[in-house]
Amino acid sequence: MRRPILVLALLAATMAARADDLLQVWAQARAADPLLRQAAALAGAQEASSREARAALLPRWSLQRSDQRDNGGKRSNTTTSSLSQTLVDLAALREWDASRSQASAQAARLAAAEQAARARVAEAYFGLLSAQAQLATARANEDAFDRQVNEAETRFKAGLSAQVEADQSRAYRELARSSTLAAELALADAREALAQLTGAAAPTLQPLRRDLAAQPLPDDADAWARRAEAANPGLRALQLDVQASEQRIASARAGHLPTLSLGLDTTRQRGDGVPLSDAGRTPTQLALRLSVPLFSGGATTAAADRAGFQREAAREQLEAGRRAVLREVRAEHLAVGQGAAQLRSAQSAVAAAERALGATRTGLALGTRSTTDLLLAIQTLGAAQNAQAQARHHHVLALLALHQAAGSLGDAELAAVNSLLETR
Repeated sequence: MRRPILVLALLAATMAARADDLLQVWAQARAADPLLRQAAALAGAQEASSREARAALLPRWSLQRSDQRDNGGKRSNTTTSSLSQTLVDLAALREWDASRSQASAQAARLAAAEQAARARVAEAYFGLLSAQAQLATARANEDAFDRQVNEAETRFKAGLSAQVEADQSRAYRELARSSTLAAELALADAREALAQLTGAAAPTLQPLRRDLAAQPLPDDADAWARRAEAANPGLRALQLDVQASEQRIASARAGHLPTLSLGLDTTRQRGDGVPLSDAGRTPTQLALRLSVPLFSGGATTAAADRAGFQREAAREQLEAGRRAVLREVRAEHLAVGQGAAQLRSAQSAVAAAERALGATRTGLALGTRSTTDLLLAIQTLGAAQNAQAQARHHHVLALLALHQAAGSLGDAELAAVNSLLETR
């Protein structure tokens, strides 16, 4: 018997050594999460759009070549070089400003996406731990009820109890079996939820420490609300959207204004068909070009009106986003406090349920308690243990959710939660 026990111990130690912590899972998800990579691609696309808008203000150079042949068979070719530089174009300048604001807004959305990815990883991580704890509790209940069935049947055969006790124990066992099946399904889904983020099979995870205590409530709700208004990246993105919309109004209105550019054109002709007076010459023309828009069918005015309406929509979206963020911050702040209270309550409930189960078993042996009392005591202890496991995980998730709402969910916050896990 010693050799199988030793092998099992070695396997358990190997699995523990291979257990991944929260930071390791985050590193995997950061490289593989499709939503995060999508946000990075959108940020890159908007940055390229900003460079594209700037191109309208930079020098432009083009070469053109044409070949001709007349009826007499003479050939000639003309090469034209055109170099131009915009000097004054307020519409293009304001459009570049708007594109830069949009690029900054998309960068803020990328920061928000990174924080959301951290939150998703934590939810999947502790969701898997919660599902494992729930399954362990369900199986423990089922085993306890199964032992009670065997004991009740033994007492019935010995004439020490009625058949109803065995039937009642069997009913509790079958109900516990249903809970086990549901917990197995939830665990499989939790594994897939984590694999969806990392792109790989869910690894063995390090659990929270058994002696985890309720974390202190940080600051007050108003302080967190002020922090969110100043630092929430999603809110910052909406503010930049408003700024970009205002710059686009200026760009649209500048469509009425003149533009000024500098041009340098060079032409060179070669071939039999070129007049002798032009052969070998390279005429060069340097010119200032002033363009004054007079009438465009109302397009400029319509563009300015459209930009104005878009600005109003952006302002309303900003206000809606601000209210939503403040509501979320206050809700998560309350959840942290309540989570701490629930954790303390669940810990007390487990201790009380364990004492009650011990007393009930003693009472059953003395004849002062019934089988029903014992079944209910077992069920109560299982419910308390499951509530404690869920409260532990919900408490740390509430802390991370509060940081996310305030815009401060970074690697340091994940590391702080990671320090609450059992060490290898």
